[in-house]
Amino acid sequence: MELSTVDLIVIGLFFLLMLLIGVWSYFRNTDSEDYFVAGGKLPWWLSGISHHVSGYSGAVFVAYAGLAYTHGFSVYIWWALTIGLTVMVSAKVFPVFWVRLRKRFRIQSPLEFLETRYNLATQQLMAWSGVILKLFDIGAKWAAIAILLNVFTGISLTWGILISGGISLLYITFGGLWAVIITDFAQFIVQIIAGLVMFVVVVQKLGGLESVFTVWDQLPEGNSQAFNDPYTLGFALAFLFINFLSYNGGQWNLATRYISAPTERQASKAAWLSGALYLVWPLILFFPMWAAPVLLPDMEDPTQSYGILTMELLPVGLIGLVIASLFANTMSMTSSDINTISAVISRDILPAVNKKFRKEATSLTTARFTTFLFTLGTIVIALQFERFGGVLGLIISWFGALVGPIAIPMLFGLIPWFKSCGPRAAIGSILVGLLAFVITKNVELNSLALEVSLPVLSSAFTYILVGFLERDTVPDKVKQMLSDIAQE
Repeated sequence: MELSTVDLIVIGLFFLLMLLIGVWSYFRNTDSEDYFVAGGKLPWWLSGISHHVSGYSGAVFVAYAGLAYTHGFSVYIWWALTIGLTVMVSAKVFPVFWVRLRKRFRIQSPLEFLETRYNLATQQLMAWSGVILKLFDIGAKWAAIAILLNVFTGISLTWGILISGGISLLYITFGGLWAVIITDFAQFIVQIIAGLVMFVVVVQKLGGLESVFTVWDQLPEGNSQAFNDPYTLGFALAFLFINFLSYNGGQWNLATRYISAPTERQASKAAWLSGALYLVWPLILFFPMWAAPVLLPDMEDPTQSYGILTMELLPVGLIGLVIASLFANTMSMTSSDINTISAVISRDILPAVNKKFRKEATSLTTARFTTFLFTLGTIVIALQFERFGGVLGLIISWFGALVGPIAIPMLFGLIPWFKSCGPRAAIGSILVGLLAFVITKNVELNSLALEVSLPVLSSAFTYILVGFLERDTVPDKVKQMLSDIAQE
C-alpha cells in the first residue's frame, strides 16, 4: 500500500512546521544560556511535557511494539510504570538540586559542576565517555525511524536516516533549546491526536470499548501478565533503578529540563506532570500494540506490527498524521539529546582543550557549530547501525552502559550522604561499570535482568565502597557546595 498524496502533504506540513519553529527560535537566542537552558525561563508545563516526550522515540513503535506483540503487558510494567514512579517520587529532590546548581553555580551543562565536585580529570572522563556513548544511542533512534519509513513508503534505510536526521539537524542548529522545547510541545499534540485516533480505530475493530478488557483472553498465554520471561520481576527492578538514575538527570537532556526551570517549585511541578503522563498515556498508546496478535496473527517480524496496523486500519490523511507522530517521537528525544550533548562539548570539553572557547562573546557561535557537527556524527553512526546489534540491542544495552557508569557519580555526587566520595570513587565506578558492561557483552549470563543491571550495580557498589574507604579526604569546597544545594 502506497501513501496517498494527502498523507504525504500531512507529513510535509509537519516537517515544515519543525523548520519554521527552528527559524522562529533562532531569534530568541542571544547567548549560550538562551541556546542551552532557555535563559532559565522554561515554564513548568512546557518543561514537564518536554521531559515526557523526550523519553520516547521511534524505537517505541519498532522495538517496543515487537515486545508488546510477543510479551504483552509486561512492557508497560518495566518501562512506563518504573519511569512514572521514579520521576514522581523524587520530584522534590533532584529537580530542585538542578535548579539550585544553575542559580548558584551558573551551570548550563549538566556536567559543569563536576569539576568542582570532583576534579577536571573526572569531569573530562565523564564528558568524553557520555558523548561517545550518545553517538550510538542517538544513531539507534535514527535507525528506528528509518525502519518505520521503510514499512510505510519503501524508502531505503539509508534515505530514511538522512531525511529524519537532516531535518532535525537544521532546526536544532538554528534554534537551540527553545526550538527543541516548542517542537516538543507541537510533537506532543500530534502524538496525542494520532495515538487517540489509533486507539479508537482498534477498539472499534475489536468490537467496542469492552475489548480493552476482553481482548486479553484472545492473546497468547502470558501476554496479560505483569511479568513475562525474560522480562521478569528482577528485570523490572533493574530497570526501576536504571530509570531512577536516567530520568532524574542520568540522561543529560532530562536534567536540562530541570536546570532550565525558573524556580525549584516549577521544576518539581514539571516532574510530577511528566511522571503522571508516563503512568497514564502509555496505557492508551500501547493498546493497539498489545492487540496486534489478534489483528495480525503469526507475524514473522513483530517489530513491524504498529506500522502495518496503521496502513491497514486508518483512512487517508490519518495515516500521514500517525507517521508524523512517529517522526515526532524520535525527533523529540534525539533533538533534546543533541542540544544537551552540544552543551557538554561547548561548556565542558572545548574549554579544557583551549581557553579561547571560554569567551562568552563567541559562545553562541561555538554552540551552533558543535550542534551541527555532533548531529552529523550521529547520522553517520546510524548508517552503520546493523554492525552494533540492531535497534533493540542498541537501545537496551548501550542505554544501560551509559546510565550505570556515568549517572552514578553524577547523581550520587549531589547527595550529601555521599560527600566523602571523591574523584577516585567517581572514576573507579565509571571504569568498573564499563568493565562490567564489556563482560555482559562477552560472557553468557543466562539472565537478561543480570545483563542489564550488572553495569549499574557494579558502578553503585564501587562508588559507595571507595567513598567509604577514603572518607574525610573531601575538600571543604565540596562539602560547602553540597550544603548549598541541599538547603533552601
